[in-house]
Amino acid sequence: MKKLNIAGLGMSALLAVVTCSLVGCVDEPKKGKSKSAASAKAPKNVVLDAPPPDIKKVNIQLEDKVTLLGYKLDVKKGPLKAGDKVTYTLYWKLNKPLDGKGWGLFTHVFDNGKKRLLNIDKVGDLRRSKLTPDKWQVGKVYVDKQSFTIPQGVKGDRLNITSGLWKPKSSLKVVKGPKYRNSPLALVVPLTGKPLEAAWKPSTLRLDKLDKGTRILIDGKLSEPAWANAAQTGPFVSVSTGKADPQSKVSANAKALWDDKALYLAFEVNDKDVVGGFKKTDKDPPLATKDAIQIMIDPDGNGDSKDYYEIQVGPQNIVFDARYDSYNEPKAGHLDWSAKLTSAVVVDGTLDKADDEDKGYTVELSIPWTSFDKAKTKPPALGDVWRMNFYALQENAGVAWSPILNKGNFHRASQFGRILFAEKGWSPAVAVAPSAGSVTSVTSALSAAPTAPAVPGAPAPSAKAVAPTPPKPASVNTAPGVTPVAPKPAAPVAPAAPAAQ
Repeated sequence: MKKLNIAGLGMSALLAVVTCSLVGCVDEPKKGKSKSAASAKAPKNVVLDAPPPDIKKVNIQLEDKVTLLGYKLDVKKGPLKAGDKVTYTLYWKLNKPLDGKGWGLFTHVFDNGKKRLLNIDKVGDLRRSKLTPDKWQVGKVYVDKQSFTIPQGVKGDRLNITSGLWKPKSSLKVVKGPKYRNSPLALVVPLTGKPLEAAWKPSTLRLDKLDKGTRILIDGKLSEPAWANAAQTGPFVSVSTGKADPQSKVSANAKALWDDKALYLAFEVNDKDVVGGFKKTDKDPPLATKDAIQIMIDPDGNGDSKDYYEIQVGPQNIVFDARYDSYNEPKAGHLDWSAKLTSAVVVDGTLDKADDEDKGYTVELSIPWTSFDKAKTKPPALGDVWRMNFYALQENAGVAWSPILNKGNFHRASQFGRILFAEKGWSPAVAVAPSAGSVTSVTSALSAAPTAPAVPGAPAPSAKAVAPTPPKPASVNTAPGVTPVAPKPAAPVAPAAPAAQ
């Protein structure tokens, strides 16, 4: 019998919404006459004016109608196994009346193998009462307590509980809060053998500052000696599992450098069919729907998904850049923000030609520190840690440096990797050690438990993946008013400083 250890519990992400066609709701609300909200008799202790102060707050918004305020979890301490009981309470608040009748609450339990173990739509006093969601009163809080017994045949080390509001052929969609792998499903209560934060450590890179006088020419060729010694992520991994993803249509790795002026990044992407698909005049197009690299940057380093930045660059060297106030808010980001970056792309193959096989493309860019208007310190001071993540995408899917592990979408800053800003000869207050195979990858300076950024078992990047031979001249993209600097045969020169926008 496989045990589910739960020395600690955590909320990875809360319910988005599950349509019945996806998970197969089996219990439909009974048809017939419905009582009004005033006449529907409420079970004892299920309707409150406000939630208890000791709940775990989550505030997941289902359209403008309902908020899942938070939850309480009641399970025994120590290892869990089949036959053990899990009890939890969800706290719902109605913000606006629901449209029509027939609304009900659903709950389904999944294991790590994505197998639905239980449908417990009708479990609990609130569910069994006639006080269905279409009879709820605006402003009231509804106490939804449920229990179930862990069944036999559970795969993996956690149970995923999903819950939401539905009626036949309809459901409430999440407008604020995490989703699960871009589907209308999210985790509610994962159970694991270790505390969730202890079981996973963000990938970490130590960036040693460039020597004074070292210049990086943004031409997409990575020919400077500094790139050969730059901090490297190693091969990107599956966004959801953190392991190598042989099924992905793209693979990639990234390198990083810094000085007092800018952050320098380079991506080497393996892609057998490189697609651009946009007009060069397009402003902030949805590059991830084709091919693109994506950069997420949260300068304060605390992983709170507030005041963070998103940058995408496609193989046509078109840029999408935006700033966000909080997690996915505003929805499209502040598109008036400009990274003022300089970028160059070299395609190893034929862009937008599906009948041949490409090798991939290389993206090189520099982002001036002055662009990060919400950063408290710019450039970063020695020892500062920023949260970042790097992705290689094709058709809104792909691989990442630091996996999200189903804890939200690509904007979940708590899952971003850590970038430690350092210089040669400098040591942080907490000793760190380089990972095997990389002189620049280090364990987290913020945690006593060492974690290598490379995923065990992940293949090392091949010579072809790390250094594709560019058959075409680079496409160079600079801020308006900047003239790209052509490379000199003898030694690289610095690009012109980006003009302010």
